[in-house]
Amino acid sequence: MHTLQLSIYVLVLLVGIALIFDFMNGFHDAANAIATVVSTGVLKPQTAVAMAAFFNVVAFFVFPTHVASMIGKGMIDPTVIDQYVIFGALIGAVSWNFLTWYFGIPSSSSHALIGGLVGAAVAKGGVVTLVAKGLWMTVLFIVLSPLLGFIFGSLMMLLVSWLFVRSTPKKVDKWFRRLQLGSAAMYSLGHGGNDAQKTMGIIWMLLIATGYSQSTDLNPPVWVAMSCYAAIGFGTLFGGWRIVKTMGQKITKLKPVGGFCAETGGAITLFMATALGVPVSTTHTITGAIVGVGAAHRISAVRWGVAGNIVWAWIFTIPASAFVAAVAWWVGKLFL
Repeated sequence: MHTLQLSIYVLVLLVGIALIFDFMNGFHDAANAIATVVSTGVLKPQTAVAMAAFFNVVAFFVFPTHVASMIGKGMIDPTVIDQYVIFGALIGAVSWNFLTWYFGIPSSSSHALIGGLVGAAVAKGGVVTLVAKGLWMTVLFIVLSPLLGFIFGSLMMLLVSWLFVRSTPKKVDKWFRRLQLGSAAMYSLGHGGNDAQKTMGIIWMLLIATGYSQSTDLNPPVWVAMSCYAAIGFGTLFGGWRIVKTMGQKITKLKPVGGFCAETGGAITLFMATALGVPVSTTHTITGAIVGVGAAHRISAVRWGVAGNIVWAWIFTIPASAFVAAVAWWVGKLFL
């Protein structure tokens, strides 16, 4: 009986850490959804985060659980998963998220989690524990998600410029202050749909490994899905203000029309990735879209030095979180 109780306590602890990560994901990535709409002055910060949090949760009713399936079954050999691997993965991801939030660096919570999984799994069983297909798809989208965001953002900007070529700046500003509400909502929907499912996948993986769920199940338990969407929504509601300034002001100067184009380009990318079941970085996506909007206006409108610093953070995210996760796995083996 003592062993069963201990396993339940450990399970509750790990689910709690996973939901803390999910909360931090929303807190850390709130800037992705609201930076453009706040920096253009369309919404006040408090209103923007409330709207973003609402649509994060609404995503529960919109998207199938393809991304959760990829995280839960498609990246790490299920036979290697145990409480120590999950503990290491979560500690690696949470540590990197906290560090990058503190310094105001818009890194990827998604890739921190993936790096954590890889580091903990390799620490336990070596590289043979990794599922190449799922990991290569994720690595491919590290490049593709900002590139697609850039392409869709710049194309939207060019299309809008062509459609409104005869309109006055005042009229354009008036229209896109309204339209940006819709684009911000769409992006928040895509953010919740892709990011909440990553934590769902982790908890689902843990439940399968501990026998509380079956590997043949097509979807995670409803309570897991609802908890994860609620956690990311609350995280967004509290907002990571340090990163808002970087995303909304430092990369390029945005007007409502540019904010609309960046959010719409980013939302299209997220909708596509979520439909394919690929866990992508919402940070990478919106950054690429913002840069695309700035570059469509003129190349010099983008502060390439700031963008370059962000890219360096992207490069270090997976190896840094993997290293911390490997250490945390070892510590977990000793004390958990």
